[in-house]
Amino acid sequence: MKDTPLTWLYAPGDRPSVVAKALLAGADVVIVDLEDAVGPDRKEYARAATAELLADTHAVPVHVRVNALDGPLADADLRAIAHLPGVSGLRLPKVTCPADVVRVAERSAPADGGAPALHALIESAVGLEHAFAIATAHPALHGLSIGEADLRSDLGVRDEAGLDWPRARVVVAARAAGLAPPAQSVYADIRDIAGLTASCAHGRSLGFLGRAAIHPRQLPAIERAYLPTMEEIDHAERIVKASTTESGALALPDGTFVDKAVVEGAQRVLELARRRP
Repeated sequence: MKDTPLTWLYAPGDRPSVVAKALLAGADVVIVDLEDAVGPDRKEYARAATAELLADTHAVPVHVRVNALDGPLADADLRAIAHLPGVSGLRLPKVTCPADVVRVAERSAPADGGAPALHALIESAVGLEHAFAIATAHPALHGLSIGEADLRSDLGVRDEAGLDWPRARVVVAARAAGLAPPAQSVYADIRDIAGLTASCAHGRSLGFLGRAAIHPRQLPAIERAYLPTMEEIDHAERIVKASTTESGALALPDGTFVDKAVVEGAQRVLELARRRP
């Protein structure tokens, strides 16, 4: 997996041919979905097909979104999927409290210790209130993000502005817990690339890094939106160069104040810049 994933592509677990195409689509991570994308009468088939797929490793990291943790299907998903060699991570939907994460970490840990990388999805008001506690619940938790469709419904939010505070809350919780910045939730209209691009720009301004997608055509727009511009790269290079010649706080010729935090931010920009073609 690339050091900093920017694109996470969902594919329905009951459609192996779609999953196969997703693995070749250029996403940094493929997420095989056993939850929302699969109808009730296809759950067992999706689980079996996904287990067969992940009996081997793949060139692209593969995560699996299991079914809701408070339902009857999640345990069966974990038993069938968690220890397979092709599983790089488990995505946990509708997490509401730290105990959800701990329970999955304990159930999915192999006999010789450790656990797959877990990623918690916050999709309700109660989950949002517990965001930091969830983010620090267990060492196996590697990521935190929002399931915006469910959260929007739970909160009764009618427009994008109403999600800005929940989004920021999760960004802050992830940062405070020492996790990577969250990836944005999916953008539902796969034809509206302009809207996707604008939404990514807004997400980036809130502190998100990368985005989940539901169609390969969304991947280039997401990557472009989250890669630094040439102007940002040039500015970051000047900051890092200045920090190597002077210690402590300093000001660049353009008046920019530079301290340790600014230098660290510039280094993150340059790390992302390595992905540019």
